[in-house]
Amino acid sequence: MARIIRIHPENPQQNAIDEVVKVLRDGGLIIYPSDTVYALGCDINNIRAMERLAQVKKVKLEKAQFSIICNDLSHLSAYTKPIDTSIFRILKNNIPGPFTFILEANKNLPLAYKGKKTIGIRVPEHNIPQLIVEKLGHPIASTSIKDDDEVLEYTTDPELIAEKYENLVDVVIDSGFGDNTASTVVDLTSGEPEIIREGKGQL
Repeated sequence: MARIIRIHPENPQQNAIDEVVKVLRDGGLIIYPSDTVYALGCDINNIRAMERLAQVKKVKLEKAQFSIICNDLSHLSAYTKPIDTSIFRILKNNIPGPFTFILEANKNLPLAYKGKKTIGIRVPEHNIPQLIVEKLGHPIASTSIKDDDEVLEYTTDPELIAEKYENLVDVVIDSGFGDNTASTVVDLTSGEPEIIREGKGQL
């Protein structure tokens, strides 16, 4: 049964953030707000949690395309190949923001990502995920929550999300209504930005 933890989006309570981080460290799954839609997340270094995340999304872990949520650009060099100045400038000008940037991965990816040639990096412009990652000490794996209803593609109400996912996740963070437009996905692997999915962000 998922716990609902209410966290203020502008002034997140530190004890609530600590509670969420403890759940992540224990291998739990969380649903958290971002600058776009509500998303599912777990500790990227916990293989069991990653397997659970894949199960919830009904995909095999090796086929999953989970983004990595960072709190700033400092994690980039840990997981990506060196990037040139023009690409770094694009990242610097658009992060934090509603973008997922696809970059070439290096060989230091966590176990669940092993063998992947590229990785999606995201730094949401939202206090809650930024503070969670900062406190955890490394990024979290993430995937958007999609609705089964074709008309309403993303669920925006945290209470409805909690009802739907109550037996699948450990914590649902309620910080008010979310957006219903996902991030813009930008492929930077060729050296020139290529928009893979139009979303909330304008480069």
